[in-house]
Amino acid sequence: MEIITIQPVVALIAGVLILVMPRLLNIIVAIYLIFIGITGLLGSGALNNLG
Repeated sequence: MEIITIQPVVALIAGVLILVMPRLLNIIVAIYLIFIGITGLLGSGALNNLG
C-alpha cells in the first residue's frame, strides 16, 4: 500500500473516532500528526540518509 492511499484512510478513521468520542481529540490528533510525519519522512527518503 502506498503512503498516498494510507493518509485518507487514517484521516477518515480519525474523523469517525473524534465524532464518536470527542474526548479523544487530542490523542487522535497527536497520533495522526506523528503518523503523517513518519510517513512523509519515509516517503521522501530522509530517514535513509541518516546512516
